[in-house]
Amino acid sequence: MKILITGGAGFIGSHLAEKLLEEGHEISVIDNLSTGKYSNIIHLVRNSNFSYTIDSILNRDILKKLIKDCDQIYHMAAAVGVKYIIDNPLLSLQTNIGGTENVLEFANKFKKKVLIASTSEIYGKSDNIPFKEEDDRLLGSTHISRWSYSSAKAIDEFLALAYYREKKLPVIIVRCFNTVGPRQTGQYGMVIPKFVRNALLNHPLTIFGDGNQSRCFCDVDDVTNGMIQMMNNKKAEGEIFNIGSDKSITITELAKKIKAMTHSRSKIDYVKYEDAYEEGFEDMIHRKPDLTKVKKLIDFNPKYNLDKILERIIAYFEK
Repeated sequence: MKILITGGAGFIGSHLAEKLLEEGHEISVIDNLSTGKYSNIIHLVRNSNFSYTIDSILNRDILKKLIKDCDQIYHMAAAVGVKYIIDNPLLSLQTNIGGTENVLEFANKFKKKVLIASTSEIYGKSDNIPFKEEDDRLLGSTHISRWSYSSAKAIDEFLALAYYREKKLPVIIVRCFNTVGPRQTGQYGMVIPKFVRNALLNHPLTIFGDGNQSRCFCDVDDVTNGMIQMMNNKKAEGEIFNIGSDKSITITELAKKIKAMTHSRSKIDYVKYEDAYEEGFEDMIHRKPDLTKVKKLIDFNPKYNLDKILERIIAYFEK
């Protein structure tokens, strides 16, 4: 098939492109390199089945042509990372809402199947753990910038489901929970690459808050495998699925584990959220998915546990 990946030079998008090329598909990527990197796809450009466009999904003329020429769309393009969202609030909203509107409009015009990458941020600061796809959402004040990302991605989901219900457009929504792996950058607040890099350099590992917040980390290889299976499963259309790991670890435990695995002399520092981000900043205390629904649909059993994930990331940074 001819497959378009928006945000295909990003962390997840580039791994997805790599995997789909291996399956024999023709892959087209559009990315404005705001958070993606050309280095993520440079090893793919020699493949005659791979092409890329450096531009924004807000460029309607280019996006329209790319969608017209493809069979499937993986919509991965988004402004991501807590730090990036806070530093670029207006552009983040324009990209995450306006860009998705463009993708869905042209996908509907040419009747192309779309997988929308959403986020665990959808659930907000709810403590109803583990999160089920149909759960209520609990968000903070609009004065707090970080909640704009959750709200924008929720609008994306509403738009996708509206196109499915009214226009019969085949759409699938996937909520990712802390996807990690080689090529991920810590530049925009992603914790594991930031910790690993600093640990290898014996720099301090900085934890925001008290470190008792917990997360579940899933390898990008497992997540992209799951996305491809869902894209090619008719029963997934018009549905929302969590994807990730359901094995939790606190951020303090994570820092200690990375220190031990890298034999690092780094010290662990704690910084108040307000000092790191913005006044009144709020975090999700626990983030854990209920994976019942996705496991009923596809064969989703992550092959990488946290130790194997960290080994892969440490080896990547050492290289």
